[in-house]
Amino acid sequence: MTESPLPLVGAERPTLKTIAAATGLAIATVSRALKDAPDIGEETKRRVRETALKLGYRQNRAAVRLRTGKTNVIALLLSTESDVMNHTSKLLYSIADALRGTAYHLVVMPFFRDQDPMDPVRYIVETESADGIILNQTKPDDPRIRYMTEHHIPFATHGRTDMGLDHPYFDYDNESFGRLAVQALAERQRRHVYMIAPPRNHMYARHMIMGASQEAAARGMRFELADGVTSDSSADDIEADIARRFSRTAPDAIIAGSTTGAIAAVAGAESAGLRIGQDFDVVSKEAIRLLHRFRKEMIVVNEDVARAGNFLARAVMAAIEGRAPDEGQALEVPQASDFRTGN
Repeated sequence: MTESPLPLVGAERPTLKTIAAATGLAIATVSRALKDAPDIGEETKRRVRETALKLGYRQNRAAVRLRTGKTNVIALLLSTESDVMNHTSKLLYSIADALRGTAYHLVVMPFFRDQDPMDPVRYIVETESADGIILNQTKPDDPRIRYMTEHHIPFATHGRTDMGLDHPYFDYDNESFGRLAVQALAERQRRHVYMIAPPRNHMYARHMIMGASQEAAARGMRFELADGVTSDSSADDIEADIARRFSRTAPDAIIAGSTTGAIAAVAGAESAGLRIGQDFDVVSKEAIRLLHRFRKEMIVVNEDVARAGNFLARAVMAAIEGRAPDEGQALEVPQASDFRTGN
């Protein structure tokens, strides 16, 4: 758990017995409350946590590991190419918030574009440095998930795979997002969609492209996929790609797979002399409300990444503790009414 007040220098270190005496509860009850056990009431958990914080209780993690073999650490693996200013920051905060007051600590492990994504997974498993793992940007056939499954490591993913393996996940329905984005553009009489999709080896890119391309074909609209950039590319690269593409016979609609991509796309189109809401429209999703402060004409749908982080944290804790989660898998499905401009 997270504790801040420290006991006075020279004072006896608070223990479970100290908390039990202060609350009038049994030591076993205090221990289970601090572990967020499902058979302990929320009011009891709250009282125990507040007392532990007041007393400056700190769990001796070395002793816990010697006694139980557990680290009480959950590792979050994040790509450095993620949309840090919006999606990733919200995911990180929501996972950390869900772990507050529990026995678990969060460790963030980044991996880089030129690094094998398997490296941090192997490190955690081989060094036994975490009890469970949360990762995102899943691939249709993801070797990380196969490896964790084979080594019986508790984990949960932000995203699905196409591997036929049953595991905890939370995902956003990007196929529905792509389809509904095209519908929103069609309602504004747009006929040529240019998509800045996620990297195509990611599962959610497959879903997004499929939903948008199929809906465009059904409506007789032209669908064009950016070749030189993805939604994970730098803002400068996306802006330059859009400026080049929109300087000639330009598409009249953009679907962006990230907040950064959407902002850069608007900047690129505007540098080519086009006006948003008149010459072209943009659809994007976001985790933190930002895009309408940039351009109110943008068509935006909110992705509830806070819900995803909370779900993933609780799913991993349940897997670590060998108990059934409240839900094992969940899918956030956007609705047409969720796509709005800031006008």
